Amino acid sequence: MIVVTGATGNVGRALVTELARSGAPVTAVARRIGGGDVPPGVRAVAADIGRTESLVPALEGAKALFLLVAGEDPAGVLRRAAAAGVAHVVLLSTQGVGTRPETYAHAAGFESAVAGSGLPFTVLRSGGLASNALAWAEPVRRHRTVTAPFADVALPFVDPGDVAAAAATVLRTDGHGGHDGATYTLTGPEATTPRQRAAAIAEALGEPVTFVEQSREEAHAQMLRLMPPAVAAGTLAVLGEPTPEEQAVGTAVERLLGRPAAPFAAWAARNVEAFR
Repeated sequence: MIVVTGATGNVGRALVTELARSGAPVTAVARRIGGGDVPPGVRAVAADIGRTESLVPALEGAKALFLLVAGEDPAGVLRRAAAAGVAHVVLLSTQGVGTRPETYAHAAGFESAVAGSGLPFTVLRSGGLASNALAWAEPVRRHRTVTAPFADVALPFVDPGDVAAAAATVLRTDGHGGHDGATYTLTGPEATTPRQRAAAIAEALGEPVTFVEQSREEAHAQMLRLMPPAVAAGTLAVLGEPTPEEQAVGTAVERLLGRPAAPFAAWAARNVEAFR
């Protein structure tokens, strides 16, 4: 049994679908989830990573665990996993742990807890997700407009479907296939700018989309409505002054999947209905 936490999110939902399609037994976990939220044959269990005791029913019979960075007690989650007989943990972390560990201390703490748990583990450090562009969906639907800062700063955003496929590959590999203790940084196949990503959405729609560049101050004020100040500052730093490592196109997706990573334009075409 493979237990997938965050099963209703952009990566988790795709991962559950991928695993179920391959015939793997899956338990899908989220705070609010029911049978109608998962493919046929998948077990859905409502639980909260932040309340480790709630995970006990979900972990029954588990051999592998896909873990999100959520809650404040990763060691407690891992103790529950070990007690249930989990033999492999795959942690979805963030590239920022490697490039900005002080900013991404929460995720770094999860990585440390997993590494110190005594359980076989693999860490997937995701770059920025293509699905972050869903924040543009409403203004595109209403006004055919995208507003974002740093119009011409490029980053290799990764398709969440590729992150899910990479996780599925590691989770399904017999004997973990050399993935034990490995850390993979997952990126898209090319670095694109906000202006280019807006143009890809316009291409998928077949209609013009106007791009309006925000000032840093405008973007910061908007982010503060959605995230803590430290996270907002860190996000702006990545978007506006990325390090060479954050702008680099990695090879891990292709090595794990045996095919190139999907470009942002493919994600936009696949999700175009969100922008209509």
